[in-house]
Formats: sequence, C-alpha cells, structure tokens
Amino acid sequence: MSYPRYTALAQTLPASVPFVGPEAQERARGGVFDARLGANENGFGPAPLVLETMKANADQAWMYGEPESYDLRCAIAGHHGIELSNIVVGEGIDGLLGYLVRLLVSDGDHVVTSDGAYPTFNYHVAGFGGTLNKVPYKDDHEDPDVLLAKAHEVGAKLIYLSNPDNPMGTWHKGDVIEEMVTKLPEGCVLLLDEAYIDLAPAEAIPKLDIEHPGVIRMRTFSKGYGLAGMRVGYALGASELIRAFEKIRNHFGMNRLAQIAALAALKDQAGLHTIQTQVDASKQRLGQIAADNSLHCIPSATNFVAIDCGSDGDFARAVLASMIAQGVFVRMPFVAPQDRCIRISCGPEAEMGLVAKALPIALNTARL
Repeated sequence: MSYPRYTALAQTLPASVPFVGPEAQERARGGVFDARLGANENGFGPAPLVLETMKANADQAWMYGEPESYDLRCAIAGHHGIELSNIVVGEGIDGLLGYLVRLLVSDGDHVVTSDGAYPTFNYHVAGFGGTLNKVPYKDDHEDPDVLLAKAHEVGAKLIYLSNPDNPMGTWHKGDVIEEMVTKLPEGCVLLLDEAYIDLAPAEAIPKLDIEHPGVIRMRTFSKGYGLAGMRVGYALGASELIRAFEKIRNHFGMNRLAQIAALAALKDQAGLHTIQTQVDASKQRLGQIAADNSLHCIPSATNFVAIDCGSDGDFARAVLASMIAQGVFVRMPFVAPQDRCIRISCGPEAEMGLVAKALPIALNTARL
C-alpha cells in the first residue's frame, strides 16, 4: 500500500499557488527588484503611529493571538456602527474566502465569478470541489447583470464580485450593488470583496442591511492601511452567517502583533487619510507617465492602475517582461481583453521614477 492516501478530490488538484510571488521571481532572475510594484501592496507602508505601536508591543510576540479578536472586533463594530455579532476577523481576505467557501460549497455546488477576477477565490472553490462558472467583464468592469443571469441559470450558491475591482481598478456605484442584491437567486450569497474600499470614492459604498442573509462583505487592513504583511481581514454579515464561521475557522490563526497593529491602524484615521492622499498623488503620477508614452490608465479606485498598452496581450506580456528585466516588478491581468494592460501599484516617488525610466524602454523593446 502506498502512503499517504490522498482524497479523490486532492488527487485531481494541481500542486500550485494562485500567484508567483516577487521573491520567487527574484530567485529566478538572480537579483532583487529595484521597485516592488506588482502585488498591490501599499508601498507607503503603515502610518507612523501604527509602526510605533508595533515596535512598542513587539515584546508580546511570545503570546498567541487572542482567539476572539475581541478588542479589534469591538473597534470595527464601533467604526461601522454595527454589532459585535456581525464581524469575524481572519487571516486576510484570503483566509476568510477559504472559510466561507468551506461553509457553503461542496462537491458539485455551483459558484459564479468573473473570468479574470481574483484567482485565490477560484483556488478555494476548486479546493472544496465546487463547480466554477465564469462570465466576461464588460467595458473593463465586472458585470453584475451577467453574474446574476449565470447564477440563476446554474442555481449558484455563491457569487463573487469585487468592488472596486482587481485587476482593473474599476468600480460600480453603490446603488448598482444594492440593486444586484434585490435580484439574487433564492439561497444564493453575494460575496462582496471590498479590499480596496478605503481608497474608493464614497459613491462606491452600497447601503446594505447588515442582517441581509444573502450578503457578506470582506475588508482588509492590507491596502489602505498598509499592513499586507500582517494578514488581517474581516467580514461583515448577518449574525447567523458570521456565527457559522466559529464552526470551522482557525481560532489561533491571528497573530498578536497583527491584532495590535490593526487596532492601532483603525484608531488612526488621520494616518489613513495621509495614505489616501499619497495614493491619489501616485495615481496621478502614473497617469502622467502613461500619457508621456502616449498610453492611458483605466480610471482606478484602488492603490494601483491598469495601463492600457494599446495592443494585445502578447504585446503587453512583452512590455511586462522588459519591465521585470529592468528590475521593476509589475503584473498584468490574465484574461483577454484585459490582458492588453499592465498593472502597476502606487508607491513612493523614487519607485515612480524607475517606472518612468523603464516603461519607454519596455515599449520600444516590445515593438521590435
């Protein structure tokens, strides 16, 4: 008998990760990147007060994280004007996605998403045996009407929609999402990924009943608050659904310093405002860099921009390869026609200067 005896599902899955990290690319190219602008991290980092809090509490690293994230959840509840029972904290949105899919999806259950949307969600659906149904983008936006139509067609248990969107940075107004919620199939949950909502205009935030049984919203401290390395996300939803996470979540999944950092970040709204201002300035800089090269950026409500390279995916991949060869780590959408773009994260001016230098060289190389 051979060991170990994998499940039938596990035997069908590839041994892979949804993303090739910049560190793996650095190992492959034999050197570190001069500019790390491909992972949608917040290159401006946490606010100074948050860093000071982390340093002051580093000696608590010997303790496990508090299993209920009670203090952080209380602060989140106060911030959003909701009850403690409407919040679960997890290891980034990625971790919460896995928990939600585990709760709702098993062999053959149908799930609907957009083709080219966040691949980690797809990874979790495959990992629990779900059947993934993909629909196309419309004008570089996820398409609520087509997502709903497919969900009704297949009897989906779960719909994934990110607002603002990754990888394009586009967004829908809140009333579009509100209308979508009224048209959900019976028993179907809308997973609203709001990872970038702290960087979006107010019009992108829908007004939804927190106790609506068909909606769960996920947010993170990775983007606007600059704490991607801490892995802190949270979900907002109906008490019954949030309570169900206690059945399957890793109760010691959160590390103590991450909880402390996130709590400090939430309390420092002035620090968040400073970061928002820096991100806005960086987006304008990237827009100017694109214009200087006769290109344009897709309007973005996130901390990155998608630059339309003006041709097809093969051309954009050549641009991307040259940027990476020059030491500038960027990424691109995976699916046509969005793959005509490259995606560049916002960051300090020194890194923007490297983009300004590398992009025209990359474009010329791709045209050869």
